[in-house]
Amino acid sequence: MATKRVAICAVAQHKNDSDLWYKRFQGMLLDVLEDLQAQAGFDFDSGTGVRSIVSCSDDFFDARTISNNGVADVLGAQYRAEEKMAQEGLNAIGYAMAQILSGHEDLVLVMGHCKESQPESRELISNLGFDPFYGRALGLDCLNAAALQARAYMAKTGLTEDHLAEIVVRARQCAARNPYANCREIIEAGKVKGSPMLCDPIRQLHAYPVSDGAVGMLLASEERAKEFTDKPVWLTGFANCMDSFFFGDRDLTSNFALKGAAERAYKKAGIKDPKKTVNLVEVMDAYAYQQPMWMEGLGFCKDGQGVQFIDEAGLGKYKVNLSGGMLAGDPVIISGLYRAANAALQLRGEAGDMQAPDVKCAVAQSTNGPAGQFQSVLILEA
Repeated sequence: MATKRVAICAVAQHKNDSDLWYKRFQGMLLDVLEDLQAQAGFDFDSGTGVRSIVSCSDDFFDARTISNNGVADVLGAQYRAEEKMAQEGLNAIGYAMAQILSGHEDLVLVMGHCKESQPESRELISNLGFDPFYGRALGLDCLNAAALQARAYMAKTGLTEDHLAEIVVRARQCAARNPYANCREIIEAGKVKGSPMLCDPIRQLHAYPVSDGAVGMLLASEERAKEFTDKPVWLTGFANCMDSFFFGDRDLTSNFALKGAAERAYKKAGIKDPKKTVNLVEVMDAYAYQQPMWMEGLGFCKDGQGVQFIDEAGLGKYKVNLSGGMLAGDPVIISGLYRAANAALQLRGEAGDMQAPDVKCAVAQSTNGPAGQFQSVLILEA
Protein backbone atom coordinates (compact mmCIF):
# COMPACT_ATOMS: atom_id res chain seq x y z
CA MET A 1 0.00 0.00 0.00
CA ALA A 2 1.41 3.40 -1.02
CA THR A 3 2.28 5.81 1.75
CA LYS A 4 0.41 9.08 2.15
CA ARG A 5 3.31 11.47 2.61
CA VAL A 6 7.06 11.70 2.13
CA ALA A 7 9.36 13.44 4.61
CA ILE A 8 12.82 14.97 4.47
CA CYS A 9 14.45 13.59 7.61
CA ALA A 10 17.95 15.03 7.33
CA VAL A 11 19.78 17.62 5.23
CA ALA A 12 23.51 18.17 4.71
CA GLN A 13 25.46 20.61 2.53
CA HIS A 14 29.07 21.00 1.54
CA LYS A 15 30.40 24.56 1.66
CA ASN A 16 30.34 26.02 -1.84
CA ASP A 17 33.60 27.35 -3.21
CA SER A 18 34.78 28.84 -6.50
CA ASP A 19 37.51 26.22 -6.90
CA LEU A 20 37.73 23.20 -4.61
CA TRP A 21 40.89 22.05 -6.40
CA TYR A 22 42.16 20.29 -3.29
CA LYS A 23 39.17 17.97 -2.91
CA ARG A 24 37.73 15.41 -5.31
CA PHE A 25 33.96 15.22 -5.62
CA GLN A 26 34.05 11.79 -3.97
CA GLY A 27 35.47 13.42 -0.84
CA MET A 28 32.84 16.16 -0.95
CA LEU A 29 30.07 13.57 -1.13
CA LEU A 30 31.58 11.50 1.67
CA ASP A 31 31.54 14.56 3.93
CA VAL A 32 27.85 15.05 3.14
CA LEU A 33 27.02 11.36 3.68
CA GLU A 34 28.76 11.21 7.06
CA ASP A 35 26.94 14.36 8.15
CA LEU A 36 23.59 12.83 7.18
CA GLN A 37 24.34 9.59 9.01
CA ALA A 38 25.37 11.51 12.12
CA GLN A 39 22.05 13.35 12.06
CA ALA A 40 19.68 10.49 11.28
CA GLY A 41 21.55 7.33 12.27
CA PHE A 42 20.63 5.35 9.16
CA ASP A 43 22.68 2.57 7.63
CA PHE A 44 22.61 0.47 4.46
CA ASP A 45 21.20 -2.73 5.92
CA SER A 46 19.42 -4.69 3.19
CA GLY A 47 16.34 -5.09 5.34
CA THR A 48 15.83 -1.86 7.27
CA GLY A 49 18.38 0.58 5.87
CA VAL A 50 18.79 2.56 2.67
CA ARG A 51 18.40 0.32 -0.35
CA SER A 52 17.92 2.99 -2.99
CA ILE A 53 20.03 6.05 -3.85
CA VAL A 54 19.19 8.79 -6.33
CA SER A 55 22.29 10.69 -7.41
CA CYS A 56 22.55 13.88 -9.41
CA SER A 57 25.59 14.82 -11.50
CA ASP A 58 26.60 15.80 -15.01
CA ASP A 59 28.98 13.99 -17.35
CA PHE A 60 30.35 17.21 -18.85
CA PHE A 61 31.17 18.84 -15.53
CA ASP A 62 32.66 15.58 -14.23
CA ALA A 63 34.62 15.13 -17.48
CA ARG A 64 33.58 11.49 -17.79
CA THR A 65 30.71 9.45 -19.15
CA ILE A 66 28.40 7.69 -16.69
CA SER A 67 29.65 10.13 -14.08
CA ASN A 68 27.73 8.48 -11.24
CA ASN A 69 29.87 5.36 -11.65
CA GLY A 70 32.76 7.20 -9.98
CA VAL A 71 30.83 7.99 -6.79
CA ALA A 72 28.73 4.89 -6.13
CA ASP A 73 30.95 3.68 -3.28
CA VAL A 74 30.74 6.92 -1.29
CA LEU A 75 26.96 6.96 -1.74
CA GLY A 76 26.58 3.56 -0.11
CA ALA A 77 25.44 2.23 -3.47
CA GLN A 78 27.60 -0.90 -3.53
CA TYR A 79 25.13 -3.75 -4.24
CA ARG A 80 22.28 -1.28 -3.92
CA ALA A 81 19.93 0.38 -6.39
CA GLU A 82 21.47 3.65 -7.59
CA GLU A 83 19.98 5.77 -10.33
CA LYS A 84 21.29 9.03 -11.69
CA MET A 85 19.20 12.11 -12.34
CA ALA A 86 20.93 13.72 -15.31
CA GLN A 87 18.71 16.78 -14.94
CA GLU A 88 18.41 19.65 -12.48
CA GLY A 89 18.65 18.29 -8.94
CA LEU A 90 15.16 19.16 -7.68
CA ASN A 91 13.94 16.40 -9.98
CA ALA A 92 16.04 13.91 -8.02
CA ILE A 93 13.76 14.67 -5.08
CA GLY A 94 10.73 14.19 -7.32
CA TYR A 95 12.05 10.82 -8.43
CA ALA A 96 12.80 9.75 -4.85
CA MET A 97 9.27 10.78 -3.86
CA ALA A 98 7.87 8.61 -6.65
CA GLN A 99 9.80 5.59 -5.36
CA ILE A 100 8.36 6.06 -1.88
CA LEU A 101 4.79 7.03 -2.85
CA SER A 102 4.59 3.99 -5.11
CA GLY A 103 5.42 1.76 -2.17
CA HIS A 104 8.55 0.49 -3.91
CA GLU A 105 10.85 1.97 -1.23
CA ASP A 106 10.37 3.48 2.22
CA LEU A 107 13.79 5.11 2.54
CA VAL A 108 15.75 6.88 -0.22
CA LEU A 109 19.04 8.78 -0.10
CA VAL A 110 19.34 11.75 -2.47
CA MET A 111 22.87 13.00 -3.22
CA GLY A 112 24.15 15.55 -5.72
CA HIS A 113 27.49 17.08 -6.66
CA CYS A 114 29.02 19.39 -9.24
CA LYS A 115 32.39 21.06 -9.75
CA GLU A 116 31.89 23.91 -12.19
CA SER A 117 35.54 24.90 -11.81
CA GLN A 118 36.76 21.85 -13.74
CA PRO A 119 35.69 22.67 -17.33
CA GLU A 120 37.16 25.48 -19.37
CA SER A 121 33.80 27.19 -19.72
CA ARG A 122 30.24 26.72 -18.47
CA GLU A 123 29.00 28.40 -21.63
CA LEU A 124 30.79 25.87 -23.83
CA ILE A 125 29.06 23.07 -21.94
CA SER A 126 25.61 24.66 -22.16
CA ASN A 127 26.12 25.28 -25.90
CA LEU A 128 26.22 21.51 -26.32
CA GLY A 129 22.71 21.31 -24.91
CA PHE A 130 21.26 23.03 -27.99
CA ASP A 131 20.26 21.17 -31.12
CA PRO A 132 23.23 20.76 -33.47
CA PHE A 133 21.63 22.34 -36.54
CA TYR A 134 19.75 25.48 -35.51
CA GLY A 135 21.09 26.38 -32.06
CA ARG A 136 24.53 25.01 -31.36
CA ALA A 137 26.02 26.23 -34.63
CA LEU A 138 24.84 29.78 -33.85
CA GLY A 139 26.82 29.76 -30.61
CA LEU A 140 23.76 29.81 -28.36
CA ASP A 141 24.42 29.01 -24.71
CA CYS A 142 22.60 29.55 -21.43
CA LEU A 143 24.23 32.95 -20.87
CA ASN A 144 23.30 34.58 -24.18
CA ALA A 145 19.89 32.90 -24.09
CA ALA A 146 19.33 34.47 -20.66
CA ALA A 147 20.50 37.82 -22.02
CA LEU A 148 17.84 37.68 -24.73
CA GLN A 149 15.24 36.83 -22.10
CA ALA A 150 16.47 39.55 -19.75
CA ARG A 151 16.25 42.20 -22.46
CA ALA A 152 12.71 41.09 -23.36
CA TYR A 153 11.65 41.04 -19.71
CA MET A 154 13.12 44.48 -19.05
CA ALA A 155 11.24 45.88 -22.04
CA LYS A 156 8.00 44.27 -20.85
CA THR A 157 8.18 45.30 -17.20
CA GLY A 158 10.43 48.35 -16.96
CA LEU A 159 13.04 46.50 -14.91
CA THR A 160 16.12 48.72 -14.60
CA GLU A 161 19.79 48.51 -13.68
CA ASP A 162 18.85 49.92 -10.29
CA HIS A 163 16.41 47.07 -9.70
CA LEU A 164 18.98 44.49 -10.73
CA ALA A 165 21.55 46.02 -8.40
CA GLU A 166 19.03 46.00 -5.55
CA ILE A 167 18.41 42.28 -6.12
CA VAL A 168 22.13 41.45 -6.06
CA VAL A 169 22.86 43.61 -3.01
CA ARG A 170 20.04 41.93 -1.09
CA ALA A 171 21.24 38.48 -2.17
CA ARG A 172 24.70 39.17 -0.78
CA GLN A 173 23.26 40.52 2.47
CA CYS A 174 21.36 37.26 2.89
CA ALA A 175 24.38 35.17 1.86
CA ALA A 176 26.48 36.82 4.58
CA ARG A 177 24.37 34.85 7.07
CA ASN A 178 24.70 31.55 5.18
CA PRO A 179 27.85 29.59 6.09
CA TYR A 180 27.48 27.38 2.98
CA ALA A 181 27.24 30.19 0.41
CA ASN A 182 30.16 30.79 -1.94
CA CYS A 183 30.14 34.61 -2.15
CA ARG A 184 29.35 36.12 1.27
CA GLU A 185 30.91 39.54 0.79
CA ILE A 186 28.41 42.37 1.14
CA ILE A 187 28.58 44.72 -1.83
CA GLU A 188 27.09 48.09 -2.77
CA ALA A 189 24.83 48.88 -5.70
CA GLY A 190 27.51 50.94 -7.42
CA LYS A 191 29.84 47.95 -7.61
CA VAL A 192 27.08 45.87 -9.22
CA LYS A 193 26.29 48.55 -11.81
CA GLY A 194 29.97 49.03 -12.53
CA SER A 195 30.82 45.35 -12.96
CA PRO A 196 31.90 44.20 -16.44
CA MET A 197 29.27 43.34 -19.03
CA LEU A 198 29.07 39.61 -19.70
CA CYS A 199 26.33 39.63 -22.31
CA ASP A 200 24.15 42.71 -22.60
CA PRO A 201 22.22 43.40 -20.36
CA ILE A 202 23.73 40.84 -17.95
CA ARG A 203 26.71 42.10 -15.96
CA GLN A 204 29.21 39.93 -14.13
CA LEU A 205 27.57 40.51 -10.74
CA HIS A 206 24.12 39.87 -12.21
CA ALA A 207 25.21 36.27 -12.86
CA TYR A 208 25.88 33.44 -10.43
CA PRO A 209 29.55 32.72 -9.75
CA VAL A 210 31.35 29.53 -10.74
CA SER A 211 30.84 27.18 -7.81
CA ASP A 212 31.74 23.70 -6.58
CA GLY A 213 29.49 21.96 -4.09
CA ALA A 214 27.63 18.88 -2.89
CA VAL A 215 24.36 18.37 -1.04
CA GLY A 216 22.27 15.46 0.21
CA MET A 217 19.15 14.52 2.10
CA LEU A 218 17.38 11.47 3.49
CA LEU A 219 13.76 10.92 2.44
CA ALA A 220 11.42 8.51 4.21
CA SER A 221 7.84 7.33 4.11
CA GLU A 222 5.41 8.74 6.64
CA GLU A 223 5.47 5.45 8.49
CA ARG A 224 9.25 5.42 8.92
CA ALA A 225 10.08 9.12 9.27
CA LYS A 226 9.80 9.04 13.07
CA GLU A 227 12.71 6.56 13.18
CA PHE A 228 15.09 9.22 11.88
CA THR A 229 13.82 12.60 13.05
CA ASP A 230 11.38 14.32 15.36
CA LYS A 231 11.16 17.27 12.94
CA PRO A 232 10.07 15.88 9.57
CA VAL A 233 9.58 18.23 6.64
CA TRP A 234 6.70 16.97 4.55
CA LEU A 235 6.85 17.09 0.75
CA THR A 236 3.26 17.77 -0.24
CA GLY A 237 3.53 18.70 -3.91
CA PHE A 238 5.90 18.33 -6.81
CA ALA A 239 5.58 18.96 -10.54
CA ASN A 240 7.64 19.94 -13.56
CA CYS A 241 6.90 21.26 -17.03
CA MET A 242 8.82 21.75 -20.29
CA ASP A 243 8.51 24.64 -22.75
CA SER A 244 9.09 24.27 -26.52
CA PHE A 245 12.29 22.58 -27.62
CA PHE A 246 13.38 25.13 -30.22
CA PHE A 247 14.44 28.40 -28.64
CA GLY A 248 12.84 30.49 -31.38
CA ASP A 249 9.43 28.92 -30.79
CA ARG A 250 9.16 30.29 -27.26
CA ASP A 251 7.70 33.46 -25.79
CA LEU A 252 10.61 34.18 -23.47
CA THR A 253 8.60 36.28 -21.01
CA SER A 254 5.52 34.05 -20.77
CA ASN A 255 6.68 31.83 -17.85
CA PHE A 256 4.83 29.04 -19.64
CA ALA A 257 6.71 26.12 -18.08
CA LEU A 258 6.89 27.58 -14.58
CA LYS A 259 3.19 28.39 -14.48
CA GLY A 260 2.39 24.83 -15.52
CA ALA A 261 4.67 23.29 -12.91
CA ALA A 262 3.49 25.63 -10.15
CA GLU A 263 -0.18 25.08 -10.88
CA ARG A 264 0.14 21.30 -10.59
CA ALA A 265 2.40 21.41 -7.52
CA TYR A 266 -0.01 23.76 -5.71
CA LYS A 267 -2.96 21.56 -6.63
CA LYS A 268 -1.25 18.47 -5.20
CA ALA A 269 -0.48 20.36 -1.99
CA GLY A 270 -4.01 21.76 -1.73
CA ILE A 271 -2.80 25.35 -2.08
CA LYS A 272 -5.32 27.66 -3.73
CA ASP A 273 -3.46 30.95 -3.29
CA PRO A 274 0.28 30.81 -2.57
CA LYS A 275 0.26 34.43 -1.40
CA LYS A 276 -1.94 33.39 1.54
CA THR A 277 -0.31 30.04 2.32
CA VAL A 278 3.42 30.16 1.53
CA ASN A 279 5.78 31.75 4.08
CA LEU A 280 9.13 31.30 2.32
CA VAL A 281 10.39 30.90 -1.26
CA GLU A 282 13.69 29.60 -2.63
CA VAL A 283 14.08 30.28 -6.36
CA MET A 284 16.93 29.33 -8.65
CA ASP A 285 18.15 32.75 -9.70
CA ALA A 286 21.13 32.12 -11.97
CA TYR A 287 20.71 35.72 -13.14
CA ALA A 288 19.32 38.66 -11.18
CA TYR A 289 16.41 39.41 -13.53
CA GLN A 290 15.04 35.92 -12.87
CA GLN A 291 14.06 36.62 -9.27
CA PRO A 292 11.05 38.82 -10.12
CA MET A 293 10.28 36.82 -13.25
CA TRP A 294 10.11 33.50 -11.43
CA MET A 295 8.02 35.09 -8.67
CA GLU A 296 5.50 36.05 -11.36
CA GLY A 297 5.47 32.48 -12.64
CA LEU A 298 4.97 31.12 -9.12
CA GLY A 299 1.91 33.32 -8.68
CA PHE A 300 3.16 35.82 -6.10
CA CYS A 301 2.50 38.73 -8.43
CA LYS A 302 0.70 39.18 -11.73
CA ASP A 303 2.29 38.95 -15.17
CA GLY A 304 4.48 41.94 -15.91
CA GLN A 305 4.38 43.24 -12.32
CA GLY A 306 7.77 41.97 -11.16
CA VAL A 307 9.09 45.54 -10.90
CA GLN A 308 6.16 46.61 -8.76
CA PHE A 309 6.74 43.48 -6.66
CA ILE A 310 10.33 44.59 -5.99
CA ASP A 311 9.36 48.21 -5.35
CA GLU A 312 6.79 47.06 -2.79
CA ALA A 313 9.39 44.93 -0.96
CA GLY A 314 7.80 41.69 -2.08
CA LEU A 315 11.11 39.82 -1.88
CA GLY A 316 11.25 40.51 1.84
CA LYS A 317 7.55 39.96 2.43
CA TYR A 318 7.65 36.43 1.05
CA LYS A 319 11.15 35.70 2.43
CA VAL A 320 12.66 35.04 -1.00
CA ASN A 321 16.10 33.39 -1.01
CA LEU A 322 17.12 34.07 2.56
CA SER A 323 20.04 31.74 1.82
CA GLY A 324 21.40 34.19 -0.73
CA GLY A 325 20.15 31.99 -3.55
CA MET A 326 22.10 30.98 -6.60
CA LEU A 327 23.41 34.54 -7.02
CA ALA A 328 25.56 33.85 -3.96
CA GLY A 329 26.94 30.73 -5.56
CA ASP A 330 25.93 27.10 -5.90
CA PRO A 331 26.33 24.83 -8.94
CA VAL A 332 23.75 24.81 -11.71
CA ILE A 333 23.14 21.05 -11.75
CA ILE A 334 22.32 20.83 -8.03
CA SER A 335 21.00 24.32 -7.30
CA GLY A 336 17.49 22.92 -6.87
CA LEU A 337 18.76 20.58 -4.16
CA TYR A 338 20.24 23.58 -2.35
CA ARG A 339 16.93 25.40 -2.70
CA ALA A 340 15.08 22.48 -1.11
CA ALA A 341 17.76 22.00 1.55
CA ASN A 342 17.59 25.63 2.67
CA ALA A 343 13.79 25.57 2.69
CA ALA A 344 13.85 22.40 4.79
CA LEU A 345 16.26 23.94 7.31
CA GLN A 346 13.93 26.92 7.69
CA LEU A 347 10.93 24.64 8.28
CA ARG A 348 12.90 22.65 10.86
CA GLY A 349 13.99 25.85 12.62
CA GLU A 350 17.63 24.96 11.98
CA ALA A 351 18.66 27.75 9.61
CA GLY A 352 20.90 29.50 12.13
CA ASP A 353 21.50 33.17 11.38
CA MET A 354 19.23 32.85 8.32
CA GLN A 355 16.26 31.64 10.36
CA ALA A 356 12.95 33.40 9.74
CA PRO A 357 10.03 33.25 12.19
CA ASP A 358 6.82 31.31 11.63
CA VAL A 359 7.80 29.35 8.51
CA LYS A 360 5.21 26.62 7.97
CA CYS A 361 5.05 26.27 4.19
CA ALA A 362 7.78 26.84 1.59
CA VAL A 363 8.23 26.64 -2.16
CA ALA A 364 11.44 25.56 -3.89
CA GLN A 365 11.82 26.20 -7.62
CA SER A 366 14.50 25.13 -10.06
CA THR A 367 15.09 25.33 -13.78
CA ASN A 368 17.24 23.83 -16.48
CA GLY A 369 17.74 24.48 -20.16
CA PRO A 370 18.06 27.90 -21.80
CA ALA A 371 16.09 30.80 -20.28
CA GLY A 372 13.94 28.68 -17.98
CA GLN A 373 12.94 26.10 -20.58
CA PHE A 374 12.35 23.32 -18.04
CA GLN A 375 10.86 24.19 -14.63
CA SER A 376 10.30 22.24 -11.42
CA VAL A 377 8.40 23.21 -8.26
CA LEU A 378 8.42 21.52 -4.84
CA ILE A 379 6.13 22.31 -1.89
CA LEU A 380 7.48 21.71 1.61
CA GLU A 381 5.53 21.94 4.88
CA ALA A 382 6.39 21.62 8.56
